[in-house]
Amino acid sequence: MIWTIYLSGEVHTAWREDLKRQAAERELPVRFTSAVTDHAASDAAGDHLPPAAEGYWRDHKSAGVNAMRTSTLIRQCDLAVVRFGDEYRQWNAAFDAGALSALGKPYVTLHGAQHVHALKEVDAGALAWAETVEQVIETLAHVTG
Repeated sequence: MIWTIYLSGEVHTAWREDLKRQAAERELPVRFTSAVTDHAASDAAGDHLPPAAEGYWRDHKSAGVNAMRTSTLIRQCDLAVVRFGDEYRQWNAAFDAGALSALGKPYVTLHGAQHVHALKEVDAGALAWAETVEQVIETLAHVTG
């Protein structure tokens, strides 16, 4: 079986690339999907829709277009990794975790210990919490092995 792993959350570091590289090195039977990780492209996803306005309505249109991708990929995944970084609050990642939980999809949270209290409800729905990409890889190796 090839497991489909949805990668959610923080887009400002190379954690996705690190995870993909380590999974390939370990020859894990996985394929990865993700939301659009280019921040500017994600923000502009709805710019082609009328009316072309800034602020709330621009964000609202782009969120809808982005949700078509993310909700489909979340429904199709076997499990997910939800990353919360240090620099920004990833409200979208918390939303994804809620959707995963509602759909009964297993997920692993990936964040530092400093976020344990803030993410207690998100972590309560997760089947594992990891602090490093290496810990996620070990978890995936066990699950898919």
